[in-house]
Amino acid sequence: MSLKQLLVDVHTHCYLPRYAAFLRQRTQVPRIFTRGSEERLLILDDEPAAGRPVGPQYWDRDEKLKFMDLHGIDVSIVSTANPWLDFLSPPAAHALATELNDDLEEYCATSPVVSASEGIHRLYGFGLLPLVPDVSVNAILQIIRQISSLSHLKGVIMGTRGVGKGLDDPALEPVWQALAETQLVVFLHPHYGLGQGAKEAWGERDNGHVLPLAMGFPMETTIAITRLILAGVYDRHPDLRILLAHSGGCLPQLSSRLASCISHDPVVSNRLQHDARYYVSKLYYDAVNYGPEEMGFVADVIGRGAAYGPSPQKRGDRSSGYKHMLFGTDHPFFPPLTGEKKWKSVLENLQAIQDVTGWDELHKSEVRG
Repeated sequence: MSLKQLLVDVHTHCYLPRYAAFLRQRTQVPRIFTRGSEERLLILDDEPAAGRPVGPQYWDRDEKLKFMDLHGIDVSIVSTANPWLDFLSPPAAHALATELNDDLEEYCATSPVVSASEGIHRLYGFGLLPLVPDVSVNAILQIIRQISSLSHLKGVIMGTRGVGKGLDDPALEPVWQALAETQLVVFLHPHYGLGQGAKEAWGERDNGHVLPLAMGFPMETTIAITRLILAGVYDRHPDLRILLAHSGGCLPQLSSRLASCISHDPVVSNRLQHDARYYVSKLYYDAVNYGPEEMGFVADVIGRGAAYGPSPQKRGDRSSGYKHMLFGTDHPFFPPLTGEKKWKSVLENLQAIQDVTGWDELHKSEVRG
């Protein structure tokens, strides 16, 4: 009997109990603190001082499974939410990464199964690397070996700063090599937005978290992955598998402009082996963009990359680009503000997949699972 088509969520977060307890002990950002009878999470120095409310949905596995059941999600690939370990010293980051990866393996390995005959559990994970300034490469490689030995961890979640100097830092070269060799997925996720310059960009009006999340996060991802491409990382490690959060931010929209700028700049015009649009097509993108037009556009951008590869082929479109797009929810963030039982953010993403013009049922099914 064949296994039914699964709905798989590749972008879903948690703060494991050990991590949440660690944040409660802190008096500086990032931290979890109590205001009245409510716990609040503060993860950035320049976000509203009240932070955001947090509760069991952030760390309780049963709550994750209830959310999955409510929305018909069969399998989730869970990752620690930002800010990960960025704020720790190298020894502390290495120790906590080791513990949290073991915790995540147990969290997933002891989860219910979708199908006993297929041996598929409902939860898998992306582990953590101790990516902090002054950490030794050997310490990072040791954790990569740990993660690759844990059968329910399928990759790593990574921020945009690497070990402090960005993803084009030559110090990361052994890390990219190890990740490519082990075939661990790199889930690239933003945290810092536009950094210290953001306050001026966002202005004085109180818009809550809207501008940092809707504009800052996608631009952060765009700049980080573009620097990686410009550094030739994909030329040296063509088997690297990188999944971009939030459908790659602005990269799909700006990819042809990027290619043109490279070809007209004497500093970089001869640096890469291929047109930038080829590398854009090698990336993977979560389908967290809430609209069928945006989703179809990203798939078109991915599909046309075939025309720019080492053996140029006919330009593709969304009917081939869908292969690099994957459903996600961003749970437990973006919960309903009113009393709805089901989450609008999840329903919008599922409906967007369903409504993409030019996708048949096979395309939609592949994106969902």
